[in-house]
Amino acid sequence: MKTLIKNVSVYHNHRFEPLELLLENGKISRMGDCQGEACDEVIDGEGKRVAPGFFDIHTHGAVGVDVNGADAEGFEKICRFFASQGTTSWLCSVLTDTEEHTMHAIRMYKEWKKLKHRGAELVGIHLEGPFLCPAYKGAMPEHLLKKPDMKLLKAYQEEAEGEVRYITVSPEVEGIVDFIPYIKSLGIQVAIGHSGAGYETARKAIRNGALGATHTGNAMKLLHQHFPAIWGAVLEDDDVYCEIICDGRHLHPGTVRFIIKIKGLNRVVAVTDSIMAAGLPDGSYKLGVNDVVVVDGDAKLASDGTRAGSTLTTGMALKNLLKFTGRSLAELIPMLTENPARLIGVYDRVGSIEPGKDADLVFLDEDCQVVRTLVKGKVCYTKDR
Repeated sequence: MKTLIKNVSVYHNHRFEPLELLLENGKISRMGDCQGEACDEVIDGEGKRVAPGFFDIHTHGAVGVDVNGADAEGFEKICRFFASQGTTSWLCSVLTDTEEHTMHAIRMYKEWKKLKHRGAELVGIHLEGPFLCPAYKGAMPEHLLKKPDMKLLKAYQEEAEGEVRYITVSPEVEGIVDFIPYIKSLGIQVAIGHSGAGYETARKAIRNGALGATHTGNAMKLLHQHFPAIWGAVLEDDDVYCEIICDGRHLHPGTVRFIIKIKGLNRVVAVTDSIMAAGLPDGSYKLGVNDVVVVDGDAKLASDGTRAGSTLTTGMALKNLLKFTGRSLAELIPMLTENPARLIGVYDRVGSIEPGKDADLVFLDEDCQVVRTLVKGKVCYTKDR
């Protein structure tokens, strides 16, 4: 199956260029002048901009499906909704839960892989916990938090057949910093967060291999001029990627600009941290074992009003980034594409538009609205005219 995409401006080398794309067997095979090729399908982009598909590495669900309780069809439902938002790759974030329910979520992920797909690709699992600090638990159920248990983590990874790709840990939890090299040896990238760790403890976690910071500035001890703490450590380090939730609630727009200015455009990852309420009206929902109430799009625990994830989508995150920063689309796209792919270690196949990579593409109109999404060369979403 060969598909020609013409009359588009393609995001390549961090800028938009008038290029044609030839797709073959789910991959990008050529870029440039491709109209001499015999093709099975031609897509006229009508002057739209084409960017790499978005990659959401931190999300707990959408459209009525909670990752912790999802079945295979539920995961597929999320995938199809995400494609309508420009997301072509994502990690399912399993909130701290019982061993039984965590194993169930992993098994349902494997069952999803057996389905015929028509949406975003679920490329692995993110474990948000359970090795987290109770004082900064956020929406994590405190009674399910644990001290480091590498036997349990290895069991999760074995059940996932090596596809737990990302984990959030708190550096101050006794022993976890010393286990980071082992965690990475299992093929799991490490982020630090849900933490009140001191600066030196956080720095040691980074030296031992932690490369991400989970929803930076949220559920995290903040910067003080005398005690930089974990936030100071992740902002200072040139290698750490900082997740940010750009819904206008988790971070003030000025804080978003501040983080980007300090970290640079190549070390910030826009995430949604969305829950099952994303794409749905206000109401009562679940986040793992928690009851959540959403009012005016703001998700909070029913028990104490603690903010509990978001109702954000990647498409809205991009629009908010444009509004909050005043930067160009070309500058901001890596936060939703290249940066998460590099952090998770899959940039060899997704995250940019290059020959040989998966044909995961999002078409944006003049208002940066998603109008078409392709996953592995297949059209998974087209906006109604």
